[in-house]
Amino acid sequence: MIALALVFSISSLKGQSFIAFINPDSLVTPKGYTHAVIVPPGYKTIYISGQIPVNAKGEIVGKGDFKQQTIQVFENLKRALTSTGASFDDVVKMNTYVANFNAQSLSIIREIRSNYINKKNPPANTTVGITTSNPDILLEIEVVAVLK
Repeated sequence: MIALALVFSISSLKGQSFIAFINPDSLVTPKGYTHAVIVPPGYKTIYISGQIPVNAKGEIVGKGDFKQQTIQVFENLKRALTSTGASFDDVVKMNTYVANFNAQSLSIIREIRSNYINKKNPPANTTVGITTSNPDILLEIEVVAVLK
């Protein structure tokens, strides 16, 4: 039944020239992200590699300070997006990898992320807890953006 509803939604969007941000009523209302994003043909896709909390000199910023590291990562993403002619308004997918993931780190990510992403149409997002080979790096975020 849900698959049929999704197929109907997608087929009803065929021929549209806009990016569709979809939060089906059959899923819980997301906080700060979108369940599904449809990008029509004709858009340029930009893949931004995972950014970690380092400055332009390659120095780790905010060792042991998750909030400061999160800010640095988002600033690095902003710089990478800008270099391609994109901005956070163009981001349709975000993957967040967090060392020692817990409720506090999720709260900090959501707080900082809300200062950057498009609030009206937030990107699809996945957040995953990980182990890391460098204990000084507490998170990494990669994004996909699209431009017309």
